[in-house]
Parts: sequence; C-alpha cells; structure tokens
Amino acid sequence: MRGPDDAVARAARLAEEELFPRALETDAAPLLPRARLDALAAAGLYGVAGPRELGGAPDLATFCRVLEALASGCLTTAFVFAQHHNAVRTLAGAPADLPARRLLEPLCRGDVRAGVAYSALRRPGPPLLSARPVGASFVLDGRAPWVSGFGLVDVVHVAALTDDGRVVWGLVDAAEGPTLVARPLPLLALGASGTVELAFAGHRLAAERVTLVEPLEAWRRRDALGLRPNGSLALGVARRAAALGGLGALAAEVEACRERLDASSPAELPEARAWAAELAARAASSLLAAEGARGALASSHAARLGREALVLLAFGQTPAIREALRHRLARRAPT
Repeated sequence: MRGPDDAVARAARLAEEELFPRALETDAAPLLPRARLDALAAAGLYGVAGPRELGGAPDLATFCRVLEALASGCLTTAFVFAQHHNAVRTLAGAPADLPARRLLEPLCRGDVRAGVAYSALRRPGPPLLSARPVGASFVLDGRAPWVSGFGLVDVVHVAALTDDGRVVWGLVDAAEGPTLVARPLPLLALGASGTVELAFAGHRLAAERVTLVEPLEAWRRRDALGLRPNGSLALGVARRAAALGGLGALAAEVEACRERLDASSPAELPEARAWAAELAARAASSLLAAEGARGALASSHAARLGREALVLLAFGQTPAIREALRHRLARRAPT
C-alpha cells in the first residue's frame, strides 16, 4: 500500500493522462467504463479516506485536493469514486472487533468498491427507508432515492431509520433480487454514473454487515461537519473550465474558494459550498460564451462542463446550502 504523501500528485497525473482525454467518451457512455475506476485503484487512491497505514490522506484538505483533481479530469469518475469513502470512513472509526471491519482493507485497496445511500436522512417527514430489528440483524423497507455507481460497485453503504430514532448503517450487496430493485434515474449530466433509486421490500441486512448504529441527532452533527468534500467536485469543474477558456481571474477565484472551504467552520460551510457551486456554473458559462457556437455541440467539453455544473447546483445540498445558493445567484442577477 503506497503512502498518502503524493496522493494529490497521483490524482492530478491520472486526471491529465487518463481521465480528461477520455471524458467526452465517458460522458457519452451508458455506464462508466470500469477501466477508469481500475486506474484509481492501481494508483492507490481508494484508501485515501482510510487509516494512514492503508493509504489514508494525512488530513481532510489532502483528501479534498485529490477529489478536486479527479473532478477536473472527469466529473463522472470522481462522482462515483467519491461515494466510496463514506463506508471507508465509517469502518476506519469502528471498533476492531466489529465483523464488518474485515472489509476495510479490501475497500482501501479498491478490491471491494462501495456506493452510498443516505440522502433520505436529510428529508423531513416520515423516513423513506426504515430498519426493523430482527435479532442482531435488520430488515429494510422503503426507498433510497439517490444511489450512484450501481453496476460498478460491489456494495452500497445504506442508512435507514428505526422506529426509535436510530440510524442503522450497513453494507448491502449491489445486486438486484426479489427484495431489492434498482430504477435508473435519467440525469441532465453524469448519465454514465449508474445513478438509481433503490427500492427495498423486506430486505435483510445481516448483523455482520452492520457498520454503525447511532442516534439521528449524532448523524446530523456529523453531517454538518462533513459538507466540505463535495465542494471539491464543483472546484474541479470550475478549474477545468477556467483552464480551457484561459480565464485567469476565475482560476484565481478557484484558489480563493478552496481556501475559504478549508477554513470554514460548520456554520460557515453552507455559504462556502454555495460559492463553489455558483463558481462552477459561472466558469462553465464563461467557457461556453468564449467557445461560441462550437461550444453548443453536445460533443464539446464546454457543453459537458455546462451540464455538469448545472447538476452540481442541485447535488448534495442541505437546506442551508440551497438558501445560500439562491441568494448568491439572485445577487448576480440583473436588476
């Protein structure tokens, strides 16, 4: 297992040599070619959110720089890759005797690849996905509305709510069957990301696959602390658009936005995330304007980045981020 010290350099090299030259091909594909993810595993990047001895980054800022570099090459690849690390982080912090922890090392090698399904926890009202205890196991019923990487990952790290307000996390095999059905979601961009809605009907989560059980309020506190990484996806798109368009001022703004994201407290992160998403949209729009008519071709990087930036205006948002983004976009509108 390679050390983490040069992880950003390895990610940047892959972005330039492997991902960006094939980004238009990936954008047009029905499903992300596995070779893209195999390249990340071969570069030792699947463990970047894990323990140091398994290739983990020394800090969150390094992890975010890896994600930004990959997103600058190909957002679809980075998007699928980003979902993997929720399971890695959870197992890295789990007790050594937890049965599911035996999957940590294969996850960090990329031998086992994970998606994640927890966006339903942010929705108000009755839980979309419930967990009913049956002995040490759980039975899952309901739906997970946004799961990426289906058809590419081996397991999905699923979060479901019990009647008494606990969040149950567990690793579910990413395979359809009588109790698990995947419905593809047609997206404006990232169509090759294998994004689906999962429907669970009496699906058993075995005790040895449970990774964490925690109060809902504990998850909400962790979620507020974990808003930083998704901002790197937007920075990657903005960075590539600025580079292609020779937009020096926007390239400098990417650097400033990254510094703001890294320095923000949990209370300040929604505004910083809104800046990153708006910056990606503005940089992609500037590139389209600079390209002119050729940028309107579906096969152009300008069109691809424009669509990706629009998706990122909606992806991974909390109510606070959405409100900050609405105000930021309104402030830039003409009076």
